[in-house]
Amino acid sequence: MSVNQQAHTGPPYGQPQPGYQGYQQPAYGGQPLPGVPQSQYGAYNGPMPGYQQPVPPQGSLRAPPASGAPPPASGASLPSGHLTYSQFGHGDVQNGIPASAAPMQRPPTSQPFLPGSGPTPVSQTSTFQQYGPPPASVQQLSNHMAGMTIGSTSASAPPPAGLGYGPPTSVPPVSGSFSATGSGLYTPYTASQGPPPTSVSQGLPLAQPPFPGPPMSTQRLPTQVPGFAPPPSSTGIGPSSYPPTTGAPRPPTIPGPPLPGQTVAGPPTSQPNHVSSPPPPSTMPGPHPGPPMSGLHGPPPPTHPPQPGYQMQQNGSFGQVRGPQPNYGGAYPGTPNYGSQPGPPPPPKRLDPDSIPSPQLNELPPQQKPRHRIDPDAIPSPIQVIEDDRSNRGSEPFVTGVRGQVPPLVTTNFLVKDQGNASPRYIRCTSYNIPCTSDMAKQSQVPLAAVIKPLATLPPEETLPYLVDHGESGPVRCNRCKAYMCPFMQFIEGGRRFQCCFCSCVTEVPPHYFQHLDHTGKRVDFYDRPELSLGSYEFLATVDYCKNNKFPSPPAFIFMIDVSYNAVKSGLVRLICEELKSLLDYLPREGNMEESAIRVGFVTYNKVLHFYNVKSSLAQPQMMVVSDVADMFVPLLDGFLVNVNESRTVIASLLDQIPEMFADTRETETVFAPVIQAGLEALKAAECAGKLFIFHTSLPIAEAPGKLKNRDDRKLINTDKEKTLFQPQTSFYNNLAKDCVAQGCCVDLFLFPNQYLDVATLGVVTYQTGGSIYKYAYFQLETDQDRFLNDLRRDVQKEVGFDAVMRVRTSTGIRATDFFGAFYMSNTTDVEMAGLDCDKTITVEFKHDDKLSEDSGALLQCALLYTSCAGQRRLRIHNLSLNCCTQLADLYRNCETDTLINYLAKYAYRGVLSSPVKTVRDALINQCAQILACYRKNCASPSSAGQLILPECMKLLPVYLNCVLKSDVLQPGPEVTTDDRAYIRQLVTSMDVAETNVFFYPRLLPLTKADVDSDSLPAAIRNSEERLSKGDIYLLENGLNIFVWVGVNVQQGLIQNLFGVSSFSQISNALSTLPVLENPFSKKVRSIVGMLQVQRSRYMKLIVVKQEDKLEMLFKHFLVEDKSLSGGASYVDFLCHMHKEIRQLLS
Repeated sequence: MSVNQQAHTGPPYGQPQPGYQGYQQPAYGGQPLPGVPQSQYGAYNGPMPGYQQPVPPQGSLRAPPASGAPPPASGASLPSGHLTYSQFGHGDVQNGIPASAAPMQRPPTSQPFLPGSGPTPVSQTSTFQQYGPPPASVQQLSNHMAGMTIGSTSASAPPPAGLGYGPPTSVPPVSGSFSATGSGLYTPYTASQGPPPTSVSQGLPLAQPPFPGPPMSTQRLPTQVPGFAPPPSSTGIGPSSYPPTTGAPRPPTIPGPPLPGQTVAGPPTSQPNHVSSPPPPSTMPGPHPGPPMSGLHGPPPPTHPPQPGYQMQQNGSFGQVRGPQPNYGGAYPGTPNYGSQPGPPPPPKRLDPDSIPSPQLNELPPQQKPRHRIDPDAIPSPIQVIEDDRSNRGSEPFVTGVRGQVPPLVTTNFLVKDQGNASPRYIRCTSYNIPCTSDMAKQSQVPLAAVIKPLATLPPEETLPYLVDHGESGPVRCNRCKAYMCPFMQFIEGGRRFQCCFCSCVTEVPPHYFQHLDHTGKRVDFYDRPELSLGSYEFLATVDYCKNNKFPSPPAFIFMIDVSYNAVKSGLVRLICEELKSLLDYLPREGNMEESAIRVGFVTYNKVLHFYNVKSSLAQPQMMVVSDVADMFVPLLDGFLVNVNESRTVIASLLDQIPEMFADTRETETVFAPVIQAGLEALKAAECAGKLFIFHTSLPIAEAPGKLKNRDDRKLINTDKEKTLFQPQTSFYNNLAKDCVAQGCCVDLFLFPNQYLDVATLGVVTYQTGGSIYKYAYFQLETDQDRFLNDLRRDVQKEVGFDAVMRVRTSTGIRATDFFGAFYMSNTTDVEMAGLDCDKTITVEFKHDDKLSEDSGALLQCALLYTSCAGQRRLRIHNLSLNCCTQLADLYRNCETDTLINYLAKYAYRGVLSSPVKTVRDALINQCAQILACYRKNCASPSSAGQLILPECMKLLPVYLNCVLKSDVLQPGPEVTTDDRAYIRQLVTSMDVAETNVFFYPRLLPLTKADVDSDSLPAAIRNSEERLSKGDIYLLENGLNIFVWVGVNVQQGLIQNLFGVSSFSQISNALSTLPVLENPFSKKVRSIVGMLQVQRSRYMKLIVVKQEDKLEMLFKHFLVEDKSLSGGASYVDFLCHMHKEIRQLLS
């Protein structure tokens, strides 16, 4: 820092810097960076590099038009991979990122409707319920499926096709063509058609002809789902059953639906998300008390009152029609013959509605009326959307050079090239095109929020943010708003001054920073300075950015081990001590350092605290006991925090002695708050920041500050007092947390409870200091050891910034108003964290405080000031530019549902602290209904009220929202403990978008379909019991657990290969890891499990579940498309409920 300030401009940016790879000049135009492999990225939850993708659909939902497509119309978008910088010339670019005339949007999917090309109306039985006056001018379609009306009592055969009926249901203009449910007739999209809308409407066969024509970027095509009259409540609906097939042709007639007690065999095999051999129907006596085996059911049998749901009927396949995939049964060869109905027309023109399976009336038992349940394949499928995004956007790098681009989904592997906006790995937004006025924002109800992960880990192919050193003068900033120099700042007056892009204030350029401008007004050193050309970079902070104006010392780690009876008896203390011996060699260090600068200390405790002197000059460690826990102090200064290498032998000796010293302890009571106070005092004395690793087993009932009582009370659930279960018992821990944040003392908590521990209170300090909680209920050495050790290793080794402060600045017109995450705020703008690791996110909500303009867009700058693990004070800056719109359609076209759900979950999980859970749930449903109703009213083409129309980007909002509503925090089942709920609530609050995505909608993989010779994962299937076949083995992961579900009819050979036992009955439920067996299937499954473990921030617990075993109830809880035992609606029922809510809002 003593370098002369005038001369010093930092290392030349084009040269490699210590600890960083050389800066590679991006080759604009989407060519690869030299030296960066064109490989896919495998750290998120998509398939790893080199995985075979399933057959991509010919159309696309969220991606650039297929290569054979016509050139985009003016104002249409350029695909991200073909981004050419030449379109901005060198004449228009004023220092920074162009707001191009062709903003990167998701390509449009709606096409002009050509009158006269509509399908012929087909028939429907007489009682059809029409909502609202039908627009007469639009081409009409009518329902085909026999007996589709709910509440119909007619048992007559369907009239011949071609007869119209009652009031027509209108159809919005559509593009592409739909397959009828499970028909197996796949229709290819020609290059001139966009992808189809996802639409199901009351009484519409989804057999619509393609409407050719150039894409128009004005209107995004809606997704539509039918809405229905409430069903009569007297009878249970028997789901229709399909004969088991193994790719064989299906007979032309479909057997009638089974009785309500029977189970169903799953949809026909041509459905791309389904396994190839559905199980034969099994019978169960009487109505099942839990979720019906068929997964999707009509109103329940009369034994309990009908749900206030609306059974939806449906016809047609939602989303895109995909070609047959490997491992799936072949296409269904013929359609059932209904006598007088016409044969199928040529496939490219339209799909015949007759191929929708429907029981023949003469085959139905006399007591059953013709009724249908909704086919789950005809409502939006998360699996389909994820697959489509992977195939459309996984191959091209995502280049961040254009304002307001929507990134690929978190489930897609993609490479990011930073050309002026921060990577989506650092920031994701709920919408990339925000309304110009607050009125528009209020009308749409779409929350404007960003999920920011400032220290996110990047894949090896991407470059870490460059470290810029401006010497003693520090980073260049705006005089007024103090924003940091970034690509959007505008240099004027020949480069002598710059105008701030956030507040428009003009600031003098410091003499050492001056540089001439070229003929376009851009500085000539534009590409040599990260802060002028990149979205993310770091500045070395000067002493002005440090506490008390002195540079910080390197941080310290203090390990604090509970040595009460439970901890010793379970083998936990010995396990921790053994692990620490080797783990201390892996403390985090700066890239080029020989050894870590972090010092370590050790404390053990029960009712009293034991400190250890491990000074390198000692032959043996010394123990000092502090029994006055009411007035905590650290009994030694020298020798408590030490360098690992210098004190290695003393530390090893201590870790050998601790388990022996306490082997015979009878002390069962513990303290907790004094332990944190001790760690805090030790860091204060050493004048450094740091982290406490506390290993704790029981409710702290010993007499001491922060003593707690057992207040667990399940009777409070669903009452107004339920919120107290999530609140801390005492304010003592809030005050302690405040002191910890001031010192930079972060607390990580490893809990091993055998009973109620009050996570809501114990977690307060961890939560407010930016730490992590890990919980291992009923810890057992043999089953939980791997998970705990993996978590501990990762927690000790991961990148952490200490003593961190984050501020988010925005351009005029919007401001950050609300923050969610694990942190403390002493004022309204600064997010303070004693520690911030690479897995934590901070979610920020923005509100309008003025009008925005479409021309200038909106800007965010996130600045994080922190101390690195080597004790270096740094600033990490992330910049992002967003578009602004005056049309609601543009807002809805540029939303990101996964980020929206991440925000809504955090908002709801904070709401339970102050409101009854029911109020929180109702508010969530209401907000989403308003979002969708606003779209329907202002952006969708006119159509009958009987249709549910969803924006293309938000068609998964209902299914994901239902998963949030059914989660343990908002709707606990009887087996969920109060501690579990508090733990999940805190965990979700700092999750990133990829983690919430898989947490709320788990990933379900058919292991028996895995290709043992390739590296790829098997294609995922939807989370519903009816997708499971008794002859297969499945894996379900949600980021915390991995379930391996084994069907009762799995072949003996597979069981032998995977579990090493000869029969289903011999598989042990107690397995926590799969046995290592030398055969291709075992190797493949273990490699899949290993791959999933690497992608998640926590080590997932492996649980083997045998079909019809008691553990299966736990597994079914994660089949989120089905009805839940705790009363959560199935996806189908919830979609109907949402439709009803939207219709009420519109009327």
